[in-house]
Amino acid sequence: MLFYASEKYPEEDSYSKYITEHGGSTNAYTSSEDTNYHFDINTDSFYEALDRFAQFFIQPLMSTDATMREIKAVDSEHQNNLLSDSWRMAQLQKHLSREDHPYHKFSTGNMDTLHVRPEENGVDTRSELIKFYDEHYSANIMHLVVYGKENLDKTQGLVEALFQGIRNTNQGIPRFPGQPCTLDHLQVLVKAVPIMQGHELSVSWPVTPSISHYEEAPCRYLGDLIGHEGEGSLFHALKILGWATGLYAGEADWSMEYSFFNVSIDLTDAGHEHMQDILGLLFEYIKVLQQSGVSQWIFDELSAICEAEFHYQAKIDPISYAVDISSNMKIYPTKHWLVGSSLPSKFNPAIVQKVLDELSPNNVRIFWESNKFEGQTDKVEPWYNTAYSLEKITKFTIQEWMQSAPDVNLLLPTPNVFIPTDFSLKDLKDKDIFPVLLRKTSYSRLWYKPDTKFFKPKAYVKMDFNCPLAVSSPDAAVLSDIFVWLLVDYLNEYAYYAQAAGLDYGLSLSDNGFELSLAGFNHKLRILLEAVIQKIAKFEVKPDRFSVIKETVTKAYQNNKFQQPHEQATNYCSLVLQDQIWPWTEELDALSHLEAEDLANFVPMLLSRTFVECYIAGNVEKDEAESMVKHIEDVLFTDSKPICRPLFPSQFLTNRVTELGTGMKHFYYQEGSNSSDENSALVHYIQVHKDEFSMNSKLQLFELIAKQDTFHQLRTIEQLGYITSLSLSNDSGVYGVQFIIQSSVKGPGHIDSRVESLLKDLESKFYNMSDEEFKSNVTNLIDMKLEKDKNLDEESWFYWAEIQTGTLKFNRIDAEVAALRLLKKDEWIDFFDEYIKVDAPNKKSLSICVYGNQHLKEMRNDKDKIPSTSIEIEDIVCFRKSQPLYGSLKL
Repeated sequence: MLFYASEKYPEEDSYSKYITEHGGSTNAYTSSEDTNYHFDINTDSFYEALDRFAQFFIQPLMSTDATMREIKAVDSEHQNNLLSDSWRMAQLQKHLSREDHPYHKFSTGNMDTLHVRPEENGVDTRSELIKFYDEHYSANIMHLVVYGKENLDKTQGLVEALFQGIRNTNQGIPRFPGQPCTLDHLQVLVKAVPIMQGHELSVSWPVTPSISHYEEAPCRYLGDLIGHEGEGSLFHALKILGWATGLYAGEADWSMEYSFFNVSIDLTDAGHEHMQDILGLLFEYIKVLQQSGVSQWIFDELSAICEAEFHYQAKIDPISYAVDISSNMKIYPTKHWLVGSSLPSKFNPAIVQKVLDELSPNNVRIFWESNKFEGQTDKVEPWYNTAYSLEKITKFTIQEWMQSAPDVNLLLPTPNVFIPTDFSLKDLKDKDIFPVLLRKTSYSRLWYKPDTKFFKPKAYVKMDFNCPLAVSSPDAAVLSDIFVWLLVDYLNEYAYYAQAAGLDYGLSLSDNGFELSLAGFNHKLRILLEAVIQKIAKFEVKPDRFSVIKETVTKAYQNNKFQQPHEQATNYCSLVLQDQIWPWTEELDALSHLEAEDLANFVPMLLSRTFVECYIAGNVEKDEAESMVKHIEDVLFTDSKPICRPLFPSQFLTNRVTELGTGMKHFYYQEGSNSSDENSALVHYIQVHKDEFSMNSKLQLFELIAKQDTFHQLRTIEQLGYITSLSLSNDSGVYGVQFIIQSSVKGPGHIDSRVESLLKDLESKFYNMSDEEFKSNVTNLIDMKLEKDKNLDEESWFYWAEIQTGTLKFNRIDAEVAALRLLKKDEWIDFFDEYIKVDAPNKKSLSICVYGNQHLKEMRNDKDKIPSTSIEIEDIVCFRKSQPLYGSLKL
């Protein structure tokens, strides 16, 4: 409500409009104990933005009309969350707590709580809002962080001038002492039915909040041990038994007054049948920790990792930094505002032992989710209608589970060999501002970019294994997927230590094969790289692990059915446009027939023809980078029995994009895949051009100017849905824009007509735009584009995208800015008239309409309304085959 308007700036939504048009973003969130408002913006517009922001807390206008619209927006957000298992389980845990404690309450609100019930009871919601604001919004309990380029004296003067009008009513910070759970809510086993396929076990204990002992970090210490994934760990034991695919341990749902320690375990089907054994092993591991005592060397290792990560942390976005610090200010003493809980430094076994003692069978809460509980429950949580049952258990039951659990050798971790000790910066002679092609053979190509900006002892490595067989069919795509999953699975016990020490790695499918990523401290990166390459070279299929991964991947594909409608619509849009992707339904069908033997036969063929595209950046010398790539070639290509051979020139795959018909509007209609979902969605996509600096700049300017109008008109005014956005799209170098709207109140046909109406309104706005306003928008876009990369990762993402797309336009930013500086208003309007406006002669548009159960009956009528000049896509694959393709940019 505070975003809408103030007495000084009464035009509705003018704050958000100002922020967006000047290259910024704005948001707010409410957690259990505070609300945090924040924004960022181009530097030159900071003063006015800050003034508009300050007025939230001085003289906001909360009109009756805006109140009702915001209630609808909150309700729309709640409708999106109704079928989300994370929201459902969080609320179930709240539901099973003391009714007189705030933790118990429904935490987000909906139409019923904010309008229907208050109206029935003669309560005016707007009056309650104003009352709440007057009671709690007092200067003495607010904290402000301002991050800008001016010196501190000037910034302080600015803040004092703009914020001095905030009232100080000397409010106390509300406190809610006492634990949310009584004995009635402990020693319980709750069985719940999720939406998604799968089984999860969540074990929770009320504990002393770690925030009281943030320098001793008891929950971090225990979470690292219970959540460890190396050999001897609880997870490793469960994995070897074939019972679990993931485990997380740590503090959750904490406040200054209460906290919970949670252990969440993703179960396999076999694990679901062994729930009691798994809980027995969990408590056995806690017993190991009790018997071994709190260890100085483990704490010292944790402290060393945290210290390295803190002192060599990458710079982050100012908005994220400001949010973090403002949150810290209410929790920590002044000297630790910038540090927070980042540096555990006080070894205190008694404090860790106290929390460890709280992880006992006497106060445990066990939440067990599975679709197999369907029809076996007798209770329903009121806000999300989650079906569940509850039974009491005793410590004697858990002791029996411990005694009957398998005899597994559970151990503490070994010392972490990946902790970096060399933080020196290399004396890099080359000061290249763009990546250079350092090396090229028939096996690989290496792009190299030394760190000339950030000066951290870190590196960034990307290696794309281009394997033509990987995407040649649905079967091949699924087998490639399982191959990557198994590689990660095999590496996990070893690579977990590297990740714990600040060296991230990832393996994933790419457009034409699979991709290896490494990022973090450079000191021991080469060791991890060699281990990954060795696993690829010596890959073999272990039937037991294949079965577990096949089950996991099958559930992941099946859960596509439960995607939100806007995600479904986006996927259909990709299917129409992308030449090398397969429908997930076909991949799921292929998966059901595949066995371990199929993968064993497939992987040698997959790797038999390969080309490795490499990018190495950061604190790495040229010869080191070359040596890494040479090592890969030696292991995979030039061994006496090579696993890989170079690609034939004709085998280099390129991603090509469907070219929609010029002057044509295309429609695709589909029923939502989850029959329980009331939400519908529209993706209205306008395809514009193939990568070219001048055209890119014009399209980016359209998106900047139209973005806030889209949000204001379709979400704020018309209340079509909480999820409402306009964004640029770039499919393998083919640019366009897409409107995405998800709604429970209107069907896709109606929403599509409102997007067209919006485009007509924008046409009028553009024609009447003054030269001064146009220049201001161009300047704002230029400022956004010239914003410097904050860290090595950001810089590398940009360059890697150029390499992957094949454009190799490393000077893109400067070239597009140069095009913007030359852009005239009439030229830009001509561009809009030709490609984007409703009746543009060269317009190519595609409307993907996904119907939820509330609007399904509208689909036939919407189809009947399609103009004769438009095309209905009935079969995506057939349509794609019938259309021409844009030429590839990757030659």
